[in-house]
Amino acid sequence: MIQLQQVSLHRGTQFLLEGADLTIHSGWKVGLIGANGVGKSSLFKLLLGELHADQGDLQLPGNMQIAHMAQEVSATERSALEYVLDGDQQLRQIQQALADAERSQDHARLGELHAELDAIDGYSAEARAYQLLAGLGFSTGDAQRSVKDFSGGWRIRLNLAQALMCRSDLLLLDEPTNHLDLDATIWLEQWLKLYQGTLILISHDRDFLDNVVGHIAYMHRQIIDLYKGNYSQFEVLRAARLAQQQAAFEKQQTRIAEIENFVRRFRAKATKAKQAQSRIKELERMEQIAPAHVDSPFTFSFREAEKISNPLLSLREARCGYDSKVILENVSLNLVPGARIGLLGPNGAGKSTLIKSLVAELPLVSGEKSGGEHLKVGYFAQHQLEALDLDASPLLHIKRISPNASDQEIRDYLGTFGFFGDDALDPVKRFSGGEKARVALALIAWQRPNLLLMDEPTNHLDLEVRHALTLALQSFEGALILVSHDRHLLRNTVDEFLLVADGQAQPFSGDLDDYQNWLVEQRRQQQQREEEKPARENRSLSAADKKEQKRLEAEKRKKLSPLKKQLSKLEAEVDRLQEALDEVENALADPSIYEDANKDQLKTLLQQQADLKRDAEETEEQWMEQQEALEVLEAELNA
Repeated sequence: MIQLQQVSLHRGTQFLLEGADLTIHSGWKVGLIGANGVGKSSLFKLLLGELHADQGDLQLPGNMQIAHMAQEVSATERSALEYVLDGDQQLRQIQQALADAERSQDHARLGELHAELDAIDGYSAEARAYQLLAGLGFSTGDAQRSVKDFSGGWRIRLNLAQALMCRSDLLLLDEPTNHLDLDATIWLEQWLKLYQGTLILISHDRDFLDNVVGHIAYMHRQIIDLYKGNYSQFEVLRAARLAQQQAAFEKQQTRIAEIENFVRRFRAKATKAKQAQSRIKELERMEQIAPAHVDSPFTFSFREAEKISNPLLSLREARCGYDSKVILENVSLNLVPGARIGLLGPNGAGKSTLIKSLVAELPLVSGEKSGGEHLKVGYFAQHQLEALDLDASPLLHIKRISPNASDQEIRDYLGTFGFFGDDALDPVKRFSGGEKARVALALIAWQRPNLLLMDEPTNHLDLEVRHALTLALQSFEGALILVSHDRHLLRNTVDEFLLVADGQAQPFSGDLDDYQNWLVEQRRQQQQREEEKPARENRSLSAADKKEQKRLEAEKRKKLSPLKKQLSKLEAEVDRLQEALDEVENALADPSIYEDANKDQLKTLLQQQADLKRDAEETEEQWMEQQEALEVLEAELNA
């Protein structure tokens, strides 16, 4: 159990926590949310021992193994595979001890160490590392590349893989999906669902939180409120709590007015002086309730274009790529006002290439592109943030575009993007990644585009800004093409999808759930190709060797079948136990169950909760054992 008791945490003059309490039980998956700057990453540093509380107590279980995703990585010569394997410290310690024992010819020690290696599934460690790399979008050849050869975003993915490789009791992930595409985000979501330890996840991705966590820890106003349920359930519960708080505030204000009126009328009268003093003491004792409000200063929109063409932009039999390297063939696209298209497809398939071709950042290799007379493109990509003038303020950026606009008009406009007062005059170099993204969005919206091309616009944006962006895109009257790993944004802003894969950009008839199924099928086909590869390579074997190889592979496949059946049974049992546990915990969430009249029922429910948790943990352990056995067999089959 992790427990914060009356913890206060200060960074310089900034008060992040004041008397905060939080209890997280073993095995919980918790989403840590709150506006940028409230102290979420600082709380992680507190748990990691990199910061210390100014007041209060932090209690962590003894010998807890903590894994976390570093936000930076040095340009090491180490290969990606070895870098990921470094995440399993116990594995590395045993491997080092084995090397020492081999040098000293200590055969007894070697036997002990090989047993320890077997106990931690060390022989399958490399296969697990390859699976992590593949899931996060790396190709097979990438495993042997040096870490220094990867870009910053891909190095962050390696940090994530290293954290997942660690055999941890507590996993701390700070915005793990920021540098992932949709495919890798979906894979990570499935991986985290099966993680056996305690997870604390900082994320601004609503769907990701909904599908992974069972509790929400909401940081605001120097405290942490814990809610049971995923993010969507948190929103409902928080709305109810705010409504209750507002009702209590209004009731208290009425009572305060009554007391003040009584004191004002009767304080000077001798017959009423005692009662007046009593009322004054009541006011002094009264704990003031704050008015309820939602902390969201963002209300921006994309200003209506002055003129519009139909069609806005067209591609005809276009070949898109870099120089002579063609990425996409025969692309035809007709963008009309009101078109709202989401781009789907594997990493590297050409989604960004298509957008860059549309915005003329990449010339077409061949084909035709024609723009309407009044076409005005608003283009957002991560490199737009790097193109900002770091010494200029948000106001100056807009002033350069519209020198005739008044300072007050620009300041009022920037206020809708959360830049109030002197924030609008601060140089951009002082801003966080999220603030720079808001500046870039403000610049786009100011110029009244009628075609928006957006490549991962939500990176670094918190939940409140993402919500404001969703509403702004919903009311945008021009055409939109969107690439995003944020499924909530996609579901709520686009009407159709294009699948960019295998050198083509074709309409995709399904929704995001269908796309997830498509990904599963693609991985299955890839695995099948990998399984067939050794057979193709070994065609030169003699007839006897081929016969023996087939016999051994058949035996291994025969072993796979019962393992898969057992896994299916265990998965069904885990689901059944979890549903039963959810019903019990929903009953325990009802305040009336704690009344004296329901004491026996409460006792029964608590016992059921304990039994179900124990059974679920035991079943999940069995599942993990079977899954690991299956992975080892599959690795042997593919070897």
